[in-house]
Amino acid sequence: MAMKISSIKYSLIDALKSIRRNKTLSLASIITVSLTLLMFGIFLLTMLNANEVIKSVESKLEVSVFLKDDIKTEEKAKIQQELQGIDGIVEIKYITKAEALEKWKEQLGKDNQDLVRGFDEKNPLPESYAVKVKNSDIIATVVSKTQNLPGIERVVANEDLVNRISSITRGVKWTGIASLVILIPVCLLLIGNTIKLAVYSRRREVNIMKFVGATDWFIRWPFIIEGVIIGLLGSLVSGLLLYYAYGVVYSKLTSNIIMLNLITPGYFLMNVLWMFVLSGILIGGLGSILSIRKFLKV
Repeated sequence: MAMKISSIKYSLIDALKSIRRNKTLSLASIITVSLTLLMFGIFLLTMLNANEVIKSVESKLEVSVFLKDDIKTEEKAKIQQELQGIDGIVEIKYITKAEALEKWKEQLGKDNQDLVRGFDEKNPLPESYAVKVKNSDIIATVVSKTQNLPGIERVVANEDLVNRISSITRGVKWTGIASLVILIPVCLLLIGNTIKLAVYSRRREVNIMKFVGATDWFIRWPFIIEGVIIGLLGSLVSGLLLYYAYGVVYSKLTSNIIMLNLITPGYFLMNVLWMFVLSGILIGGLGSILSIRKFLKV
């Protein structure tokens, strides 16, 4: 056990000496890790936010079924029955004329209340059903089954807008996934080549250690630890930089677009930053292992 501890201590000290001795190369490696993971993070955040937008849009999928003022009780019951028989409907909410007016007042805001002056005495807004659906495919079914029923004034659905938003966000999401799939091997290649230069600069030292009988793993560990340290530093730099940059972007977007649902900087800090650190450590360690193999002839 004492021998293992001494070996770990030697490997750590040797790794730190190597980083200090090859400052320029180590700095280049850290910058490479940072830039690569920064690109990775931008695509990841884009993908996560696209997913949030899709969920937000789908949670607000709604069809408004407006009723005629002279609708009969049996016609209203028929409409209710027809809606309840459609699969994929999440909620059916009946909205009275008074509730519709209150909702409109809220949407107009305090500065525009003159637009609804006198509506309390004579309310022109119709009664309606607000029908929430699971996905956009259900909207067409609701419209086709209700628009010609007796007692219905009109059926309003924002199907085209919803489909357009969903199409755009899904396109962004899948582009992000494809970019990540391409970027991961590129990331390994770039970092592996950078670390390979560090190994190459010490090839004589490696050959001497092999000549005097050092085991392959004894030679490997300092390089692996060096790669892990470089990966750790690079991931912390990129992760924190992305966190602060995203905080600024998030603040700007959410202050200008009220209804935009994005993941918060706090969510990034708690759930994404550790992925950066782990990715940096794994990439640094794996890059070192792959780079040293050539010189050890394993």
